[in-house]
Amino acid sequence: MPTAIVTGSGGLIGSESVDHLVRAGYDVVGIDNDMRARFFGASASTTPTTDRLLRDFGDSFRWLDLDIRDADGVERAFAEHARSLALVIHTAAQPSHDWAASDPHTDFTVNANGTMNLLQAARRHAPDATFIFCSTNKVYGDLPNHLPLVEIDERLELPADHRYFRGIDTSMSIDSSTHSLFGVSKAAADLMVQEYGRYFGMPTVCFRGGCLTGPNHAGAKLHGFLSYLMRCTMTGEPYTVLGYGGKQVRDNIHSADLVAAFEAFHRAPRPAAVYNIGGGRASNCSMLEAIAMCESIAGRELQWSLSDENRIGDHRWWISDLDPFRRDYPGWDITYDIEAVLREIHDQNVELWLAAR
Repeated sequence: MPTAIVTGSGGLIGSESVDHLVRAGYDVVGIDNDMRARFFGASASTTPTTDRLLRDFGDSFRWLDLDIRDADGVERAFAEHARSLALVIHTAAQPSHDWAASDPHTDFTVNANGTMNLLQAARRHAPDATFIFCSTNKVYGDLPNHLPLVEIDERLELPADHRYFRGIDTSMSIDSSTHSLFGVSKAAADLMVQEYGRYFGMPTVCFRGGCLTGPNHAGAKLHGFLSYLMRCTMTGEPYTVLGYGGKQVRDNIHSADLVAAFEAFHRAPRPAAVYNIGGGRASNCSMLEAIAMCESIAGRELQWSLSDENRIGDHRWWISDLDPFRRDYPGWDITYDIEAVLREIHDQNVELWLAAR
C-alpha cells in the first residue's frame, strides 16, 4: 500500500487531502503541530480536526506532532516511510501576510526553511515521490494592482479585451513589487520547490493559490475570509472591510476542487511545474458581493464597517487563469461556485456558531 505524507494535516487543505487519500487507499502520515492556534488563537486550532481524522481513519492515518523546522525530525519521518512513500502534499505554513509582519523570523523559517527541510528529506529518501506545494498568488506581490481596472456597481473588473480578463497566468512577473513578508517567504519556498524539480529531476509542482476555502476552514480575522465572514454574519461579530471600497475581487477554490487538482497532477507528474490555481471565472466575488450572499444565505445582516486603509501589498483584483492546468490535465475542472461554497460553509457550521452566539 502506498504512503503519503501530508504536512499541515489538521488544516483546511491538509485535512481534505488526508480524507481523499485514505479513501483512495493510501496510508497517510500527517505532520501538524497546531501552530495555527499560536498564529490566530484557540478558535483557529487544528486539534479538533486532527482528533476527527484519528477517530475516523484509525490505522490508515498516523499523526506526527512535528514542527517542519525540525530538520532531524523531518528526516526521520521520511526515512521511516522511504520504501512506500509515493506522494508528499505540503500545506503547512504561516498563512497570513498580516501576521508575518509581527514575527518575520518565524514566518520565514516556517515557510522557507521548513519547505527546504521537506524537499531535502524527499530527495534523500524518496526522490521519485510526487512533491506538491501549496504556494500563493502573493508571490506576484502587488503587481496585479497595476492592471487597468474599472469600477462597476459592486466590484472592480478588467476590460473584456485585456489579456488577463480570463485570469492571471504565470507570465506575470514576481519582481519589482511589494509582496508582504509572507509573500517573500512563500516565494522563497516556491522557487526552491521549482529548483529541486529542475536541478534534481524530482516531480514537483507549485500551486499558486488564490483564496482557498471550504466548510472545514477555521476562519480567523487574519486568514480565511469567506469562513470568517459567514461566522461573523451568524454570530453578530463586527467585520471590517479593509480598503478599496469593498470592491476588491478574489477568486475562491473549494478545498475538494484543489485536492482533485493534486490528484490529477500526481497521476501524471512532471518536474518543476507551476500553476496559478483558484476559483477562476467560475468562482469569484468582491467583498460587497460576498457580504450580500452571506446575508442572504444566513437570513441575517452582517454588522460591518469599511476602513480606508488596505493591507500592505493586498490585491485589488485577483482571478486565476485555470486554462494552463486544464490543458495539461483535461479531466479536471471547478465544481463549486461561490454560492455553493458559502452554503456549505453555513450548513456545516451553523449549529456550532449559533451555540457560540
